[in-house]
Amino acid sequence: MQIIQQLSPHVANLIAAGEVVERPASVVKELLENAVDAGADKITVEIRDGGMTFLRVTDNGCGMGPEDAKTAFLRHATSKLRTAEDLASIGTMGFRGEALAAIASVSRIDLLTKPKGAISGTSLRLEAGKIIAESEAGCPEGTTIIIRDLFYNTPARMKFMKSDTVEGSRVASAVQLQALAHPEAAIQFLRDGKQVLSTPGNGGLEAAVYCVYGRDCARMIPVDSSWENYRLTGFISRPTDARPSRSLQTFFVNDRPVRSKLLIAALEEAYRNQIMVGKFPACVLHLHLPSSAVDVNVHPAKTEVKFLNEKNVFDCLHYGCLAALNGTPDRPQVRFPEKAPAPKPQQAPSAAGKPRQDFFRTMTPEEYKAFSGALKDAPRPDPSAASAAAAKLTGNDCAVIREKVILPKASAPLPKAEKESTPLPTPLPEMVPPESIPTPAPLPEKDPELPFQEPSFLPETAPETPAEPEQAALPLPEDTPWRMVGELYRTYILVEQGEEAYLIDKHAAHERILFEKLKANQEKISGQLLLAPVSVRLGPTAAGELLANRDMLAELGFEIEEFGDNTVLLRQIPMDLSPEDAAETLEALADSLLSGRREKPDTVRDELLHTVACKAAIKAGWKNDEQELLAVAAQVMSREDLKYCPHGRPICISLSKKNLEKQFKRT
Repeated sequence: MQIIQQLSPHVANLIAAGEVVERPASVVKELLENAVDAGADKITVEIRDGGMTFLRVTDNGCGMGPEDAKTAFLRHATSKLRTAEDLASIGTMGFRGEALAAIASVSRIDLLTKPKGAISGTSLRLEAGKIIAESEAGCPEGTTIIIRDLFYNTPARMKFMKSDTVEGSRVASAVQLQALAHPEAAIQFLRDGKQVLSTPGNGGLEAAVYCVYGRDCARMIPVDSSWENYRLTGFISRPTDARPSRSLQTFFVNDRPVRSKLLIAALEEAYRNQIMVGKFPACVLHLHLPSSAVDVNVHPAKTEVKFLNEKNVFDCLHYGCLAALNGTPDRPQVRFPEKAPAPKPQQAPSAAGKPRQDFFRTMTPEEYKAFSGALKDAPRPDPSAASAAAAKLTGNDCAVIREKVILPKASAPLPKAEKESTPLPTPLPEMVPPESIPTPAPLPEKDPELPFQEPSFLPETAPETPAEPEQAALPLPEDTPWRMVGELYRTYILVEQGEEAYLIDKHAAHERILFEKLKANQEKISGQLLLAPVSVRLGPTAAGELLANRDMLAELGFEIEEFGDNTVLLRQIPMDLSPEDAAETLEALADSLLSGRREKPDTVRDELLHTVACKAAIKAGWKNDEQELLAVAAQVMSREDLKYCPHGRPICISLSKKNLEKQFKRT
């Protein structure tokens, strides 16, 4: 009985398709690369339902004739290679000749293509890799390819697809990568009929970066350096603008987006001693080197490369980024909270419809003379309508001073006739007579032999201000075997117990306490609604993951909604989290969701709880009240389970009296 059998071409194509076509984003990547290789400078990508049911890519490249159009869907058919020697110097994006064949084997395809200068084009319809219809068609120059019902004949692959939101976000990420890789091409992306991205295609990387990342790129540092025959260009973030994850690190080698641990290490080495621990720089970097110095044929999807001289590549990127960082001043600016301008008081209009004049100003002599004359000629009102206090004042008893309240002005009494002709002013509150104001005691003469003392203007009989009640101490049992000695470096709580001294990391301890509290509560965590929603701009993949996991985030106290342009709005956050940390926490949650093991939901939930607890815990360097430190110490000293923080760092270390005495040579 024969055991080893040769697979049928159909099954072999399905297996090969799994290496190249993982999801709709893989299809878009391959088709965009083919369009760029065809010389297109204008490309449009359209998807519906995450790209699973409809995906169209239109370009204005060189197009294909009838024979080439049919040959393009055969395996290992390519126009990029001719001989084996060509593999040593590959300068095109697509070269394997597998993309169209792999895509066609798992979908239904409509193709319209027309070469430049031709009278008519070619229309093809394929299903499961076979041409079922062919005709001549009128169409514009270039190529339009429509992919329908992806993985319709491979249920094993279909069941691994995520929601339309997640798959659509991954397609958006693939389009953005190609837009950053090829700024010379104007790329437009439409998702469910809505334009998501549009780049100008003017060849400038800065314009493409702005279209992808928006205003976040305004503070990025330009990089332009050379190292032997290598060239490095692009943009890197300032150390003060570091991110909680590596999601915004983008590398290109000869305009090909790649993943490389070597490039990541070189970039982060340039930021060493300039960036906070646990933070990562963002970048969009293009590395150009001779085609013979890099092997791009080491991965089916061409996302990994192998360098001929890794040291030169490392040095080029490391020193190029370091020079850009050192050449740019990066001192954080003081930012004050913006206050809305106070509304101006509205003046009541006069009888003539004009605003009332401002009388709270200094009068000129001419104005005062005219004002006095008007008072003399004015008819005298009924004295019975005025109060007794106002009857003692005359019009000359008031003086107007600049932007101050009106105070009485001492003056000589007016003649009787002038008093009778002067109208009574509006009644004022009763004033305290000047003679009733106590005169302060004279200052004591300074004794030259005594130190200077600040004089006191308080009367000797003034009652003492009662002291504020002291804060109630944390109640501890009388037989507590330990005592809190103090705090070191605003980071470690020092506790003494018998012959042992303990150093407690207050952040690690509080983080573990909060984590255990959140984990023990399997119900929905209480949240606080924000008066002003916080907008958080993320990568398309990260935003899609968050939106696809709204229910899980709601259990943790977060309420988000889509705001468009890879931005989400935070409307509610957990009670233990401050609004200042909300945006950074959400970005860290997105990174945890992207790297979480989905087969275990509890694992993903724990990762999210780690992040929430870390952001909500007190930080090293904070100045904390003694009672807060005592509460943390009481938890650590009374619980055996508080040994490590959720990230694995120790919470408490001990120092014995015997070891300490050895250091002081007492034993």
